[in-house]
Amino acid sequence: MFSSPEKLNPQFPEKDFFVQQFGEHIYAVGGFVRDLIRKIPSKEVDILVTHHPVDSIISKLQPYGKVDLVGKSFGVIKFTLHGRTYDIALPRKDRPKSTSIPGHKDILASAQPEIPIQKDLQRRDFRCNSIALRLKDGKIIDPFNGKKDIYDQIIRLTDAQSFPEDPLRVLRVARFASVLNFSVDPQIYEISKDINLQGLSVERVKEELFKILLSSFQPSIGLEELFKLDALRQLFHELYRLSLSIQDSIFHPEKDSFGHHTVWPHTKLTVDQAKRLADRFGLDQPRKLALLLASLYHDVGKPSTAQWEFKRGRMTITNNRHDLESEKITEQVFNRLKIYSWDGFNLRKMVLALIRCHHRTSELWQNREEVTKKAFNRLAADMNGEIELLVYLDAADRAGREEYPPPDLDEPGKWLLKKFEELKVSKESIQPLIMGRDLLRLGVSPGPKMGKILDKLYQLQLDNEFETKEEGLETAKKLMEKEKEKQG
Repeated sequence: MFSSPEKLNPQFPEKDFFVQQFGEHIYAVGGFVRDLIRKIPSKEVDILVTHHPVDSIISKLQPYGKVDLVGKSFGVIKFTLHGRTYDIALPRKDRPKSTSIPGHKDILASAQPEIPIQKDLQRRDFRCNSIALRLKDGKIIDPFNGKKDIYDQIIRLTDAQSFPEDPLRVLRVARFASVLNFSVDPQIYEISKDINLQGLSVERVKEELFKILLSSFQPSIGLEELFKLDALRQLFHELYRLSLSIQDSIFHPEKDSFGHHTVWPHTKLTVDQAKRLADRFGLDQPRKLALLLASLYHDVGKPSTAQWEFKRGRMTITNNRHDLESEKITEQVFNRLKIYSWDGFNLRKMVLALIRCHHRTSELWQNREEVTKKAFNRLAADMNGEIELLVYLDAADRAGREEYPPPDLDEPGKWLLKKFEELKVSKESIQPLIMGRDLLRLGVSPGPKMGKILDKLYQLQLDNEFETKEEGLETAKKLMEKEKEKQG
């Protein structure tokens, strides 16, 4: 339970500087204030300046730091001082403008410095975000009782009538519910079911999805909210189909709160388990996102591959080759959402490889008594050396049948990592030992013939036919001699 202060004393590096420039007319707003009330200080500070036009704000700030005007009409300034950038906004009035998309309205924003701060707070989406903090004296301005919503841990609308005007707010409901672990006012579901989301840009949709996955302790909360808000059906229909596809209740005992054994509860559990493993092993953000996206889409091929089969004395639902179908569908999803590289990491390539290969680690475990290094080499090459990610996905998939989180990797996961280490199979070990320059020295001219020899040599290397460059060169000479004999 939180205390209910009338004043707060925020601390951030340039607070006193801002007060000196704007006195009683400068406020912290939005998430910074919300999180301060929750006693979880945020590093990001959004600033609102009243009673000052844009030109006046710029003239006050320019002598001290870098000023970038994002938009004069809607009054947003980026100000950088001592290496730290602040978003500084003016009170503004939002006016909806009809578009060609049924049910959609563009939001036309205009800066109006003299608007009372209460009016500016009213245009914000949720009451927990419609709070301001006057920097001069720490006074809280809370005209919509947002503090109570923070204490009650619930998302309520600031203005129910204006909420449908910006469809992105529907996705923000899911994200804030997930990141803050807040419940959602049932009124929001009633309003959201009539909001058309088709006009949202793929960039904004992708951004909100990534935030749910990366910023939530338990991403399944946000994913379930997307389902309840009808955003899953409209924007992520491949995932929506999982909620309509049943699984075998013996092999997959996990179910939703109403007892339905569909692929959707398993998917949500798998994503949560993957997030815990990613945090447990300290994955960087790009690899964490790759693992989470692979967890989210690893079974999207199940609806189209589901069939009944009599096996083990009973009728069982099977999904043969759903891994390959999932890869195909996910590639189509990524085309639509324009998912390629992220922060310099080839997200698309890695997620598709994880989905395509996500059963092969289990196969190694199941055949651990007779499996050879060749199989480990092949798998590592297909994963471009990102072996750990595949092991984590496989472990999360198995743990996706359990209600409680795994404290660590399970036995198959630990065995796999240990085996890769024992066999000395790694990202470095699967790099080709023989390159084109080596064949040039042996007299092979550049061209298709060289390419074929290099490919054959690499396949032999993965098959563990040679393990050193010297051995590889000897193998190359033998291949060339055979080619000469054929040409005879």
